[in-house]
Amino acid sequence: MPLYALGDREPDIHPDAYVHPDATVIGAVTIGPDSSVWPQAVLRGDYGRITVGARTSIQDGSVIHATAELPTFIGDDCVIGHLVHVECCTIEDGCLIGSGSVVLHRVVVRAGALVGAGALVPNDTEVPARAMALGVPAKLRLDAVTDDMIRPTAVNYVANARRFRSALRRLDA
Repeated sequence: MPLYALGDREPDIHPDAYVHPDATVIGAVTIGPDSSVWPQAVLRGDYGRITVGARTSIQDGSVIHATAELPTFIGDDCVIGHLVHVECCTIEDGCLIGSGSVVLHRVVVRAGALVGAGALVPNDTEVPARAMALGVPAKLRLDAVTDDMIRPTAVNYVANARRFRSALRRLDA
């Protein structure tokens, strides 16, 4: 897997995390236990710090970035969908960020919230706990998320990462 230090900025990846060989992790990036980073995802901690908690999935093609002034924090038990762009924001525990969505500077996605596929959450937005943020720009639907909407997907990706760690084999090498 491409892991890069940039000067004195080095990734800190828990031994129980899974980073796919085709994902890229650069610089000041911390990835917690049982988290997974899937093919073509890029976590680039070149300017600022990126923190990914435990049991969180960063899916295929997603881009996670930060600036020197604004870190990016993703909590425990989150699902960051395919082709998501997350930058300089806070995503609390148990959130789902849907495929193709964009979550920008100083956004706070509170615990158990959901950002819908293709949504754009603009700078300085707060998505309340258990709310949905849908559309471009995102509009909020309060108290719309139930426990069964996010947790099973997060649990599934922990199991899938374990399967990949033990059974993935490259056939063309």
